[in-house]
Amino acid sequence: MAIDDLLDEHEQSERVRSWLRNNGAGLLGGVVLGLGVIFGWQWWQKDQAGKKEQAYLSYQTAVEGLASGDLKQTQGAVDALVKEDELYADVAGLQLAKAQLQAGERDAAIATLRALTPDDALRPLVNLRLARLLIDAGKHDEALKVLDKATDASSLEVRGDALLATGKAKEAQEAYTRALATLDAVSPQRRLVELKLIDAGGTPPKAGGAA
Repeated sequence: MAIDDLLDEHEQSERVRSWLRNNGAGLLGGVVLGLGVIFGWQWWQKDQAGKKEQAYLSYQTAVEGLASGDLKQTQGAVDALVKEDELYADVAGLQLAKAQLQAGERDAAIATLRALTPDDALRPLVNLRLARLLIDAGKHDEALKVLDKATDASSLEVRGDALLATGKAKEAQEAYTRALATLDAVSPQRRLVELKLIDAGGTPPKAGGAA
């Protein structure tokens, strides 16, 4: 091997050592950070899997409680689900509220529905059932607040019920008319809403016509 080659190798080695001295800490930090991200991701996946499994177990406990008529067991499971998984909590909560109402525990059903935090897909259903229970309990103003931004036919119908119960016939007519505007002519619900509108002093619009 030529002397020049040895010098080149020596020079290259020195350059490598110099680069490591200048950049070694950053390189090591990058490796540590990379490993941290990998292990952190794996831990997060395991943690999420564990939470999902626990939520499923809580939901099964709720289902078993409903099947056996043990509403206290179901209530405990739903309370746990509110913290563990909103979707499971919403589904189990709706079932629990129905069972509580059938058992004559209206106030407990109201409390169950109030505790739920449904997503946009389930919120109209939860609010509708809650509003109906509030009207049954004579809490018409609270029912109106729950349905304040509702636009579907069923919610508008119940909003009309609450308004009529508080003596606001004109506003009830408006709510019923808006409900009819969203219903098909052959909808079974339409005739009922028309009767409610007539009872409130209004005149049903022609099916498919302007409200």
